Amino acid sequence: MCETETTPVKNGQEEAQTHDRTHDAVRGNWVDLYAPNWAKPYLRLSRADRPVGTWLLLLPCWWGALLGAAQHGGSVGHLLWVMVACAGGAWLMRGAGCVWNDITDREIDAKVERTKSRPLPSGQTTVMRAYIWMFAQAGIAFFILLTLGFHAIVLGAASLVLVAIYPFAKRFTWWPQAFLGLAFNWGAIVAYVAVAQTITVTTLFLYFAGIAWTLFYDTIYAHQDKDDDALIGVKSTARLFAQDTPVWLMRFARISLLFMLGAIFEAYWGRGLVSFSVALVGVMAFLIHLKWQMARVDMDDEESCMHIFRANRDAGLLPALFFAVALMV
Repeated sequence: MCETETTPVKNGQEEAQTHDRTHDAVRGNWVDLYAPNWAKPYLRLSRADRPVGTWLLLLPCWWGALLGAAQHGGSVGHLLWVMVACAGGAWLMRGAGCVWNDITDREIDAKVERTKSRPLPSGQTTVMRAYIWMFAQAGIAFFILLTLGFHAIVLGAASLVLVAIYPFAKRFTWWPQAFLGLAFNWGAIVAYVAVAQTITVTTLFLYFAGIAWTLFYDTIYAHQDKDDDALIGVKSTARLFAQDTPVWLMRFARISLLFMLGAIFEAYWGRGLVSFSVALVGVMAFLIHLKWQMARVDMDDEESCMHIFRANRDAGLLPALFFAVALMV
């Protein structure tokens, strides 16, 4: 159950206010509306009320699976299973990673306006229960991983090192967003290998494209907390770049574009000019969306940063859609 607190109103009486949602969750999300009260703290720990993070973890996986199929073939059934498995695994591992992040950051989160309503700093659940929930999600995800083949299993297990390090990165580097990129885009490699059973230069190009994209969107996200972060000494690219952020965002967009172009050239050129052209449209649509974000975002407005950050689900879906169509033409 969520705790309540009282706040004074104009007539001197006290009005009970129930903390029944996290600060940065979408209003009217399914967790707040339909989840039983006992489950809400755990679903909020997993960010089930904020699904955009799951999409941002999943989409590089789908890119990798589709490019693996384009370059190495294989059955449609196997490709579809890899994509479904990635969806389940992304939901579970994003949830487990967020729980780990909240466990390690619970004292910092209590000092930041946007995060102090999360389940641990607000006292909705305990650290021990959070650990149990984290291991439960990771365990189910591991069973899904077992269906993807030996090499994918090894690579998937290796990603835990990056997941474990990420929450501490902001304590020792101005580039924690780079560590998030390393972890969040590892799925592109795993999914590619699950389909193709090998690692190629295409895999690496796609991985680096995803890392640059993560630096782009998570720098925007970090601008929400830059004032609180400065007060408590937490580092981020938002604080590092400051007024030069638009310049850096353009750099990240261009780097992501270049590596993604390299990836689709390797994967689709051998399938013919039509397939490559369709995939190219997806890459260009991705770039146009990033430029649209840069034109719309106000780095000093928390709501604007969150809105544009969430828009990256659509940005990542664009190449995934065109990569899929390119397989069929």
